Amino acid sequence: MNKSASATMNRNGNDKSIVITGTSTGIGRACAIHLDRLGFKVFAGVRKKEDGEILKSVSSDRMTPVLLDVTDETSISDAFKIVEERTGDGLHGLVNNAGISLGGPLELVPVSDIQKVFDVNVVGMMAVTKQFIPLIRKAGGRVVNIGSAYGFFAVPGQSSYVASKHAAEGLTDSLRLEFSLFNIPVSIVEPGVVETEIWGKSAETHEDRCNFKDKDILELYFPLLESAKKYIHQRKGVQPVEVAKAVEHALTSKKPKHRYAVGSDAKMASLMKRFIPARMMDYLVMERIKKQ
Repeated sequence: MNKSASATMNRNGNDKSIVITGTSTGIGRACAIHLDRLGFKVFAGVRKKEDGEILKSVSSDRMTPVLLDVTDETSISDAFKIVEERTGDGLHGLVNNAGISLGGPLELVPVSDIQKVFDVNVVGMMAVTKQFIPLIRKAGGRVVNIGSAYGFFAVPGQSSYVASKHAAEGLTDSLRLEFSLFNIPVSIVEPGVVETEIWGKSAETHEDRCNFKDKDILELYFPLLESAKKYIHQRKGVQPVEVAKAVEHALTSKKPKHRYAVGSDAKMASLMKRFIPARMMDYLVMERIKKQ
């Protein structure tokens, strides 16, 4: 990058402070690096110290890795204290990115896995936001939640993940109204398929489901499991930086959007949801699964 381009990008961020959760890999990492290059002072939430060191090695001196487990109240509180000490004028933005995907038909999924998905994807998002509200309000900042196209377009065999992302949609809508009292914009970014590690982890989870003890029950869901495995291995998604660009717009635009669908698949799903009746949509989805 040449010096003039770098200077232009740095002026965009103007050293404003941003907290991002789940920056070790994927979308979170892309957001941290992208916003750092734009000149933001990024507090990058990681669960392991070594992940923070790796992230810092490819970033500027503005990057500050912070140990942050969104399922641990003490960890959230400790991270808040670090950010509060280093931001005199409050927090310009909070990007709630941390998330996990544990797939499988509901009957095959342990309740403990369902709890884990909601602890990270929903309760964690709420807990972090709740903790950082005072700093966001102080700076007149913004909140950006990373959702998913699955938050408005449901598919079978992913009930836990889909439900958590629907919850993120509702949470975002509610917070947008609550925070309007303080002129704090709240947006949600809804990616379709993104080339990240979460899909590999999801594939491993589906393999685990195939070891379900009751083979008769497992056989009933065979079409869903096979379709999911093929989809995971054949999917072609956008690069994480495309999601980071949507986050950038939500943080810097004078009029940020309420929702950002990222990727052609997410945009198509949004249109289908709006214009195709639910009964017809169910038919089309299940027919596609049967053909796979």
